[in-house]
Amino acid sequence: MTPNREYRWTFRKDSDLTAEDVQIAQSLAQELSISPILTKILVSRRIDTFEKARAYFRPSMEDLHDPFTMEQMDVAVERITRAISSNEHIVIFGDYDVDGTDSTAMLWKFLKDIGSHIDYFIPDRIKDGYGISLAGIDHIRDMGATLLIAVDCGITAVQQVEYARSQGIDVVISDHHEPGSEIPNASAVLDTLKPSCTYPFKFLCGCGVAFKLIQALALSEPIRSQLGEDGPKRLLDYLQYVTLATTADIVPLVNENRIMVKLGLELINSIPVPGIRALIETSGLSPGKISSGQIVFVLAPRINAVGRLGDANRAVEMLASDSFDRAVQIAKVMEDENFQRRKIDEETFIQAQEIVERYLNADNDSAIVLHQETWHPGVIGIVASRLVERYYRPTIMMTTVDGVAKGSARSVSGFNIHEALKRCEDKLIQFGGHKYAAGLTVELDRLDEFRDAFKQVAAELLTEELLTPEIHIDAEIQLSDLTPKFIQILSQFAPFGPENMRPVFTIHGIEVLGQPRIVGKNHLRFKVRSNTHVVDAIGFNLGHLLNRVQSSKKVDVAFSLDEGEFAGETVPQLKIRDIK
Repeated sequence: MTPNREYRWTFRKDSDLTAEDVQIAQSLAQELSISPILTKILVSRRIDTFEKARAYFRPSMEDLHDPFTMEQMDVAVERITRAISSNEHIVIFGDYDVDGTDSTAMLWKFLKDIGSHIDYFIPDRIKDGYGISLAGIDHIRDMGATLLIAVDCGITAVQQVEYARSQGIDVVISDHHEPGSEIPNASAVLDTLKPSCTYPFKFLCGCGVAFKLIQALALSEPIRSQLGEDGPKRLLDYLQYVTLATTADIVPLVNENRIMVKLGLELINSIPVPGIRALIETSGLSPGKISSGQIVFVLAPRINAVGRLGDANRAVEMLASDSFDRAVQIAKVMEDENFQRRKIDEETFIQAQEIVERYLNADNDSAIVLHQETWHPGVIGIVASRLVERYYRPTIMMTTVDGVAKGSARSVSGFNIHEALKRCEDKLIQFGGHKYAAGLTVELDRLDEFRDAFKQVAAELLTEELLTPEIHIDAEIQLSDLTPKFIQILSQFAPFGPENMRPVFTIHGIEVLGQPRIVGKNHLRFKVRSNTHVVDAIGFNLGHLLNRVQSSKKVDVAFSLDEGEFAGETVPQLKIRDIK
């Protein structure tokens, strides 16, 4: 079974826009004084008014939705403020990934700073498993807590919430995962995906929901009076945590998510909080040009590593620390553990790849389902993602924990893996997650039964088209379009992420200039020319296409744009995605 290296190019054509859309794009081009090529891309992304364009390019906190429009937010605020005024012991119960640790650090720091009696608890990935557990509730009861605030988890914890109540602990849930058929009987449940919740934006990450809770608390008395005039600025600082979590959790980077990430990145690049500054510096980066991509591929894995291989409470301590020196100490430990995680990750990936190559058939297998009892549970999600990238099949990786198979599922574009697991739920002990990522638990003696059922569902739902990776082309352009102003405006489309991806362009029949060559680790470098315009091009990990550009004087290229500098001028560089 060899990796699929051919891509399906899909084009957004002017004909995809209605006559009204085209007119709107033309009007926006005049109002904004930018290229019609860019305004057509904006309109295709539902940025179709001057006010939406202003919020897109120049967002502010005022553009966020009223937090009290989230169902039960008023109830959650009342219960928490009552606990604060009565000096009750509050414990935040978080998750061990980036979203969970950022949510916990952010909410703990906010409540601590306003003087509440507050602690936090992050379960051990291997010993406690995901989410609220009965053992975790016992631990929180023994701490003397009377209020548990669950962040980035809890929406399916029906039994656990009942147990907490029996132990004299009220529960407020702040989550963003898909709810089950029954909503826990907690004091308040904040989750925009609840069928009864009419909140206008449905795709917040866990930290995003927790931030809306902070926003609501800051508007309530007596906290509002306590924060005083500094309230808005202090709220803005918390967006740094939301930025890390939102980008790392791969949620749609539109609407509120994009507003918070854009504002948060500005702060991370100018005045990062001590914990985030320590994370940046120990990872070899420096504030100033941190992007959403660097968070996903450089910063987030270091936070995840301590939860995958050890105690994620350290990540919370680092993120919430007021001491840069202490944060650096923890960040260095995280750096070491991330190095160890990468070694385990690579070993597991090699083993998984050998199994795929030996046993799976590209023509008959629509999904990959693997189990090895010795695989480390902390890396199987990462390896599943790498297998999806290599073989472009929905992938489930499982290992044995406490006598059952526990695993992580990752999907391809257009295939809802959560819904696929739901169709096999009679074979599962439990499952939960999102459209493209989920977790699951299976009895060992039912593994083959589950594997067959899941592959059957995948075979029914996955078409040949869905199993061919897609490159979405936003517009066809010419090299002459790539003016300094065009590049400068295009850079303001950032931060990039799901549903606000970096625009991809194509040029048909462009001339390959000079001698294309392989540089670095299998990267393809060459120049292209159109009339008098000559531009550098690089295709990362596209060395296998060298013959294609050597044997053709003219090619079609799909690319995004990077900025470079030459003689003090901003110049474009084509970042090649594919060549035909």
